[in-house]
Amino acid sequence: MLSTQLNGRISYFTEFAMITVTSAEARSKFGELIDRSQREPVEVTRRGRTVAYVVSGHDMRELVDVRERREEAARWFATYREKLAGEADAGLTALSDADINRLVHELRQAGGQRG
Repeated sequence: MLSTQLNGRISYFTEFAMITVTSAEARSKFGELIDRSQREPVEVTRRGRTVAYVVSGHDMRELVDVRERREEAARWFATYREKLAGEADAGLTALSDADINRLVHELRQAGGQRG
């Protein structure tokens, strides 16, 4: 087993345990490292610093999918903000203090009528 043969230590990445091996251990037991990465990500360190993670093809596809969805959401949000900014420039979303006071008054009256 990789963790016992490579003297790997357990570290915590996000919410799950991950095996950590040195680059020398990874190099000498590369086949086992690849096998282990099919079950869980493996952290590779050099001189005490993380230099790489080895993940399965499935995990990598999931990471790429999440990244693409995040980028798509960021593009949508940027477009939405531009649209709102355009509406604000057109005076469609601007509220004066009088408008806000009137809305608060109407909401208070509506709340009193329900009770």
